[in-house]
Amino acid sequence: MKKIIAGLIMAVGLAGVAQAQGDPEAGKSLAATCGACHGQSGASPVAPSYPKIAGIGEKYILKQLQDIKAGRRVVPEMTGILQPLSEQDLADLAAFYQTQEMTLEQADPELIEMGRALYRGGNMASGVTACSACHGPAGQGIASAAFPQVGGQKAAYLAKQLNDWQAGKRDNDPNAMMQDIASKLTDAEIEAISSYMSGLH
Repeated sequence: MKKIIAGLIMAVGLAGVAQAQGDPEAGKSLAATCGACHGQSGASPVAPSYPKIAGIGEKYILKQLQDIKAGRRVVPEMTGILQPLSEQDLADLAAFYQTQEMTLEQADPELIEMGRALYRGGNMASGVTACSACHGPAGQGIASAAFPQVGGQKAAYLAKQLNDWQAGKRDNDPNAMMQDIASKLTDAEIEAISSYMSGLH
């Protein structure tokens, strides 16, 4: 498993080499529209179901923007918003949000024990890999591999993504890694791990 993860990290990292170099200052001027849902700096979404995008990883943000624009990831709220933007615009937005800081959330104390166990050690009985393997021990992500920061993200958003991967509504992850992991999680595990990650820092 470690060799597979290492291979994926290298492959994803190399895939981003030829992408446009983002300019945070140019991205800042483009981000005004995004603020309506994601907050001025990308760290304070209007609703719990909208993600924080501040500091979650430039390569990851860029890939999501590209996938949403191309229809590989369906986000109804963003339909049409990205169509007028160029590849350079998307790179600039990603660069801007990388310079912003993720705000902290508070995990549900009753869910911390289960969430911590899953995040750090996975579930050997059901074949769930530890989240920390790709998202880091403090939820900081692995920027070079486009694995996003999950620490501090809204619990409701994290739970929705895990449920969407589980149901096949989202499938733009490398080699279906998240789909495979999510398919093995119970509803209780999704709730616990989403809460734990939201308070992780």
